[in-house]
Amino acid sequence: MMDFKDRERGEEAKFAFDEENAFKIAARRNRLLGEWAAGLMNLSEEETDAYKKAVVQADFEEAGDEDVVRKLLGDLTAADCDVSEADIRAKLSECSVEARRQFMGEARDGQV
Repeated sequence: MMDFKDRERGEEAKFAFDEENAFKIAARRNRLLGEWAAGLMNLSEEETDAYKKAVVQADFEEAGDEDVVRKLLGDLTAADCDVSEADIRAKLSECSVEARRQFMGEARDGQV
């Protein structure tokens, strides 16, 4: 019976670990995406730092990526940037790959 309980605790720990890593990767992706959008809007360094945090915060509004896409589309449109929803989604995908690559590299190097 202890083997089953040990296995169950191991599975729960792995699930928690995987969820934590997914959260960290999504936050990193959103910071990268915010930095890209801030560059398009010609924000200052201080404004860029604040904007990246705002994009990360926007991801807490609802499950999925729609809240982030909606925020960026609204902000970029208001700033008269010629960016479509498809452009944002493509950049979101690109930033997801880059965030995972960075995270895995840091995990491999023991920095996470």
